[in-house]
Amino acid sequence: MMILALGFVSQILFFTRTLLQWIMSEKAKKVLSPTIYWILSIIASYLFFIYGWYRHDFSILLGQVITYYIYVWNLKENGVWNKINSLFQALLIITPILGIGFLLKDFHGFLDNFLRNNSIPLWLVIFGSLGQVIFTLRFIYQWIYSMKKKESLLPLGFWIISLIGSGIIVLYGIIRFDLILILGQSVGFIAYARNISIYKKGLIVTYNVE
Repeated sequence: MMILALGFVSQILFFTRTLLQWIMSEKAKKVLSPTIYWILSIIASYLFFIYGWYRHDFSILLGQVITYYIYVWNLKENGVWNKINSLFQALLIITPILGIGFLLKDFHGFLDNFLRNNSIPLWLVIFGSLGQVIFTLRFIYQWIYSMKKKESLLPLGFWIISLIGSGIIVLYGIIRFDLILILGQSVGFIAYARNISIYKKGLIVTYNVE
């Protein structure tokens, strides 16, 4: 029960970050990358990593480990990371590394629990991992785009990739009867679509002005 609660809390935080970003973007009439989005992201990711560990869900762990450090980079760009206590910084940085290291220490056990789990067929693990990889690519794209622009941004491509990856993860959650994944991803559809709409309207306005 506590593990499910942990999963729900992490998904609520993921949803809240998207909702706040959407509301702030609606008010500004342009797509924003607010600091609160990245703060909630790293907290939710930390909790969801623990949830994936106890669920023996390789696809969840895969997605969280990659995006986790991109959240850290965005916090640095927004001037938040340096304000965090150094000991807490170290804890945030090292936890996923230790978690993955512990899993890989017993490689055969890792394969049995995560990739050869009888409750999750290999094809489903691959399918779920595909969704997580695509969903994760949005942050890799966001990171590369922001690095080039030298500021934390959430570009159009980020939202398009979000829609595609989220759709696969929802289907994976339905097959696995994972209500947390289903609810967590489904509610994001509207926000992703709306951000694409806001972004395109902004491009049209800029084009007309020019």
